Parts: sequence; C-alpha cells; structure tokens
Amino acid sequence: MVTAEQLKKLHINLALTDALNAVFQRFNINTPRQQAAFLAQCGHESGNFTKLEEDLRYRAATLFKMFPLTPKRKWGFASLEEAKTYEGHPERIASRIYGGRMGNRDEKSGDGWLYRGSGNMQLTGAANFFHAGKALGIDLVRNPDLARTPEIGLQTAGWYWSTHKCNELAEKADWVALTKAVNGGLIGYDDRVAHTSLALNVLV
Repeated sequence: MVTAEQLKKLHINLALTDALNAVFQRFNINTPRQQAAFLAQCGHESGNFTKLEEDLRYRAATLFKMFPLTPKRKWGFASLEEAKTYEGHPERIASRIYGGRMGNRDEKSGDGWLYRGSGNMQLTGAANFFHAGKALGIDLVRNPDLARTPEIGLQTAGWYWSTHKCNELAEKADWVALTKAVNGGLIGYDDRVAHTSLALNVLV
C-alpha cells in the first residue's frame, strides 16, 4: 500500500492514493521495487500523473523529423511542406500517424484521434483499447474518453503493466528492458531511472 504522505513526497496528487492502491492490488504490483518502477514509468509518461492524453501539438519540422515517409512508414510525411499542412491540428496529426495500424481504420476514419495515447501509460490504438476494456469490463472502444479519466487511466496502465510482464522486469532492475516495454524505445530513460530511485527511497 502506498500512503498519501509518500505520494506527497513524490509530488503526486494525493487524491490518487486510493486509485493507485486499487491498481496495485488488482494487478499484483506488490513489492517496493515494482511500485516504485510503476510510479516512475507512469510519472514520466503522464507528466507525473497530471496529463491523461498525448500532446500532439507538433510543429511541422518535428513531424517531418519524427515521422518521415519510408518504405516501412508509408503513412509518414513526404516533405516539410506536407507536414506544415498538419501543424496546429492535433486531430489530423493523430489520424495520420496512427491511421491504418494498431487496430485503427484509415486516416479518414479519425480512429487515430479517438484512440490516441491515453491514461497514465499512454494506451494507444483501437486494439489496445479493445483488449484493455475487455480485461477491465469496460467498453473503451465505444467510450474511449473513459481512458482519459484519472481512475480508468490508472487501470489501463495497470493492465498494460501486467500484460507486458513489467513486474518481472522491475524485480530484475532491468530498467532498459522495462523502459522499452513501456515506451517502445528508450525515450526519457535517465529521467525514468532517476524517478525510480527516488520512489524507492520513499517507499522502502
């Protein structure tokens, strides 16, 4: 169990105490190392538990740099000029970069926006929304905004953590593998490790 006093030391909203403990209990996130890693990884993904949806306000140059057109990324941007037509339009950006994959229909469907990164672990894609919802007993496909609420956002994070065997990685202190399991890469690795160490000091 995590206490409000511990969350205060970690600068996490005290109102999340019960919701966090419910997730820990439901998904067997039991040891200090597991809980510290969960708090750190979720904290990095969600602005220390303050943001429940992906920020898609990319500038054109960033879009073109991050998502260039390639043989494997046919949905990418062919030029900076094309990317400029999406700049300042989060819904269009999400529909473009997530359209036609992760269980989403094509760009025109708008699925990329409906199922954009949500919750404390940035659950993304209609397929993940379907499987998470099925496990939680909630229809997240028809009600995707629920994944962007504090309680359900934490529950989807717990589901993702469990299905990707993150407890085992945390117990091994394999922070590289854990970060890849959560992020798909190593973005923010140093910050995640630093916050894991901080959380361990508070929880132990």
